[in-house]
Amino acid sequence: MTRDQESQHIVAVVGATGHTGRFVVAELLRRGIAPVAIARDADGLAAAFAGTGLDTHAVRLEDGAGLDRALSRAQAVINCAGPFLDTASAVAAAAIRAGVHYLDVIAEQASAAETLDRFDEPARSAGVSVLPAMGFYGGFADLLATAAMGDWDSADSVEIAIGLDGWHPTRGTRLTGARNSAPRLVRSRGELVPLPVPPTEKQWEFGEPLGRHTVVALPFPETILIARHIAAPEIHTYLSAVAVADIRDPRTPAPMPSDESGRSAQRFVVEVVARRATAVRAATAGGRDIYAFTAPFVCEAAERLVQGRVRRPGAHPPGAIFPAADLLRALSPEHIRLEVRSVA
Repeated sequence: MTRDQESQHIVAVVGATGHTGRFVVAELLRRGIAPVAIARDADGLAAAFAGTGLDTHAVRLEDGAGLDRALSRAQAVINCAGPFLDTASAVAAAAIRAGVHYLDVIAEQASAAETLDRFDEPARSAGVSVLPAMGFYGGFADLLATAAMGDWDSADSVEIAIGLDGWHPTRGTRLTGARNSAPRLVRSRGELVPLPVPPTEKQWEFGEPLGRHTVVALPFPETILIARHIAAPEIHTYLSAVAVADIRDPRTPAPMPSDESGRSAQRFVVEVVARRATAVRAATAGGRDIYAFTAPFVCEAAERLVQGRVRRPGAHPPGAIFPAADLLRALSPEHIRLEVRSVA
């Protein structure tokens, strides 16, 4: 190992051969961070990273000693291997044993809640940060909500609208959906309660490029994250009805690349609106390809952790430890178009 390699930041990626994992590996390399590629299948690792010179480890998650070896040189690990109800605890526990920061890109509420509850004290003792749901679904809306709140210490309500012009799910998304049977939760009257059936539908104007969409109440981990650090008795999330129809249709194909980076043509806009009495504040961000966007988003967080720019041991929602507007602006305009504003 050279002196330069010894001083370089190293971030492990579990699930490195998956759709999102490959975007994350590529983004780490773009940032000058050395990835350690970890996956279950040795043949898949060889096919994905042959000739790259990357440090690769074929490890099954039940192999604790193998995970420990794979994380031995890293300063952080990003878990991209779903379903996270089956993987998050094993990888987070290994991260804490290794004394490295843990981030994942889950979309399951139950996994986010379990990770926050189970690993807060161990992470504090180890002096590392544990950040579940640092992806498009979850942490993105949490940081937008935190940015929208600004100097407010409470709000009457927080609404999140996720606008997609379509959703071509990956195989991993399909497997996660099949595994995730827990009731979806919303925050109502200050309590986390099951999503009402049938879910609420309404119209939402997203502006360009999506325009007006029918949206359906469908909460993701942002409900769990926001409720942990923002005092708001009402937290509700809505997703474009067209995206709900796509994800529920088994015939919807996987995403197809539309450029040399591998990004699909999918477009998204996420808007968070916080209300307090007659005052309204909002944050809106739009971009392309929810899976591809997750890579710079989680890598920006990981980079800040390994560089020591954020020091908050324990398990936290991202909005509780990062300067939200600053992190989001670091992704603009290359990855998102961001607007934070007072509406009334």
